[in-house]
Amino acid sequence: MAATKTRQKGGARSAKMLPLDEIIVGDCIAAMERLPAKSVDLVFADPPYNLQLRGELRRPNESVVNGVVDAWDQYGSFAAYDDFTERWLTAARRVLKDDGALWVIGSYHNIFRVGKALQDLDYWVLNDIVWRKTNPMPNFRGKRFTNAHETLIWCAKSSDAKYTFNYEAMKALNEDLQMRSDWVLPICTGKERLKDENGVKAHPTQKPEALLHRLLLATTNPGDVVLDPFFGVGSTGAAAKRLGRRYIGIEREETYAGFARQRLAEISPYEESAISVTRPKRAEPRVPFGTLVERRLVKPGATLYSPNRRHSAIVRADGTVEADTAAGSIHKIGALVQGAEACNGWTFWHMEQGKDFAPIDVLRQQIREEMATAA
Repeated sequence: MAATKTRQKGGARSAKMLPLDEIIVGDCIAAMERLPAKSVDLVFADPPYNLQLRGELRRPNESVVNGVVDAWDQYGSFAAYDDFTERWLTAARRVLKDDGALWVIGSYHNIFRVGKALQDLDYWVLNDIVWRKTNPMPNFRGKRFTNAHETLIWCAKSSDAKYTFNYEAMKALNEDLQMRSDWVLPICTGKERLKDENGVKAHPTQKPEALLHRLLLATTNPGDVVLDPFFGVGSTGAAAKRLGRRYIGIEREETYAGFARQRLAEISPYEESAISVTRPKRAEPRVPFGTLVERRLVKPGATLYSPNRRHSAIVRADGTVEADTAAGSIHKIGALVQGAEACNGWTFWHMEQGKDFAPIDVLRQQIREEMATAA
């Protein structure tokens, strides 16, 4: 179900204190503890996966697989990883607004431990998303299934939070079908994959910008503040900047932060008119049919027609319509003439306006646009 975010008092003051569109180099927990409480709208986290790799992984031709062997992904025990997870999730919870939300991505190595920590800390899980990779790394040893997906957990700060979910935008993105919880997207390759001067990948786990585009479009609005405590080379910032969101990145490795700064400096935001998200109709202001009559956009005595002109109704001064000796709302009479249980009168009834023959909903949208301009 879609929910509209309520801006919290003091949000403007907090925003002035935030390092917006900046990268903080340092420990993510300490950095989050310095940020104002309840100051960000969304946290996206791509924490270390604790892959527990032992030795080199080689392809059948004996070439070495460029896996994650960096110190930042290594923990002495599960207990040490769990302690780190709980501490950064606690810090993230403090900076989230009450109606904010958090995304975290992981693999089978860590996502179940992260999920337990989320629930222990009273986050409210909304969905788990399976990111199915169209081009995963093969399983070279042939001893397991090819690991072709990662899991994202989306959760609100509490069970009664009015979190943002742009349902209609996701449906539009998916060609008017409900967006499912399995997302089929390629891993980061080609020109998007950042490399150093030697042609080596700048970061071993760089996420594709398409993934961030989708989740930011789904769960934030233009102007929202997105925090990424494991910023890496800046995929979250890149998507946020293009989509008109503000970002705060925290990255402890200066090398990664340097790549991110250069990447972000080359990105231009999309036009403001292009980043608006499709809103659910129930979120739009209510306009009774009687309002159209009062404003003489539809005059008493005018005739309304069904799309095929088989049925007609006469408009009355009190905003009801009459057909077949019965009178009532545009919805009730629309259902009556069709012998149906229900009817959306706004799209069923049409009017002749000069040479045009259009649903009366066009007039309702005209009033809504006026109300939005006035606001």
